[in-house]
Amino acid sequence: MNFPFFIARRIAGVRQSSFSGLIIKIATVAVALSLAVMLISTAFVTGFRKEISKRVFGFDGHIKVRSFDANRSFEDKVPISLDKSFYKKIQSLEGVQHVQSFAHKIGVLKNEEIIEGIILKGVASDFDWESFQPYIKEGSPFEVVDSTKTKAILLSDYTAKRLKAKIGDDLLAYFVEERVRYRKFELVGIYKTGLEEYDERFALIDIGHIQKLNKWEKNEVGGVSVILDNYEMMDTINDKIYYSVLDHETKSNTIREINPGIFDWLELQGTNEFIILTLMIIVAIINMITALLILILERTNMIGILKALGANNQSIRRIFLYKAARIIGIGMLIGNLIGIGVCFLQYYFQIIKLDEASYYLSYAPVDFNWWSIILINIGVFVISLLALIVPSYLVSWITPIKAIRFD
Repeated sequence: MNFPFFIARRIAGVRQSSFSGLIIKIATVAVALSLAVMLISTAFVTGFRKEISKRVFGFDGHIKVRSFDANRSFEDKVPISLDKSFYKKIQSLEGVQHVQSFAHKIGVLKNEEIIEGIILKGVASDFDWESFQPYIKEGSPFEVVDSTKTKAILLSDYTAKRLKAKIGDDLLAYFVEERVRYRKFELVGIYKTGLEEYDERFALIDIGHIQKLNKWEKNEVGGVSVILDNYEMMDTINDKIYYSVLDHETKSNTIREINPGIFDWLELQGTNEFIILTLMIIVAIINMITALLILILERTNMIGILKALGANNQSIRRIFLYKAARIIGIGMLIGNLIGIGVCFLQYYFQIIKLDEASYYLSYAPVDFNWWSIILINIGVFVISLLALIVPSYLVSWITPIKAIRFD
């Protein structure tokens, strides 16, 4: 028979004094709230980072391959040829899901008396509209056919409001080079990613218009976007493309390198998550240590009697650690119900709203990663119990004679 476990189970049903009972309730609530906050913060931060990353990748892919002569300008001046061997090699790399071509051209959009500077992003028939579809608010995407150039244009919600344009309107795009040239487009769709870096700058058109304006061949584009199966492999695959696939005329960069501001901000959210988890586990540990010390002092007479009967310090310490584990377990059960319950409510009803101008999203997204939930639970239980080992040594300082006489 496990003697410490037997005693711990017997005293678990004994009514505690009003003071120690209050302390135990406080410790249970502290563990519950700490675990709930951990689960909620992890689900929210992970969901937030994934949703923002998905929007960035949906617009620009994970890796961009462009001409080595391309500077930091938004406009592609020097084309790359899709006939080069590197294009097929990239498509065949393990971990690469899709490769699509693009080209950028700076222009000015005009609708009646309103003008707006814009970066026209030309997309080809290989553009992944399925990934972009969730961000189209009105209208529909346009089909790119290699044999003809469609006059359709897709504006962001921001630009459409600035131009006071609606679906079906005609827009003129002017390009100032050696001479002023223009193209007429029809607004067929309005998108909104929530990312001002894209919504305030870009409109989507048929890449054929940019090829003709730049006097490029049909197989020449501004660059290619590489979409991966797993974004965590972005740096590894980018290095492989840069050092093993590309020639001296082309280069590759990850979207993290191109838009460091967004990803640095997302990394900061990860730092905040770590701080929250650390503070919550400290709160839980402090409350559990307090509860354990109160339990030991309250059971001083019992400790003296057990020692007089031959029980050693280790066995008695285990009695109180079993008792503490029970408190932690009850607190964790309540914490899981609260934390997972709040996450489910937010996932289905989007109760918590955000300022889209500041956070890029209109609500707080939630990501359920059951492995993270399991690991957090295991971590809280193990760390809390290990932290109680040192305070449990208070038992060793209690002598049988003084303990039995203790009141």
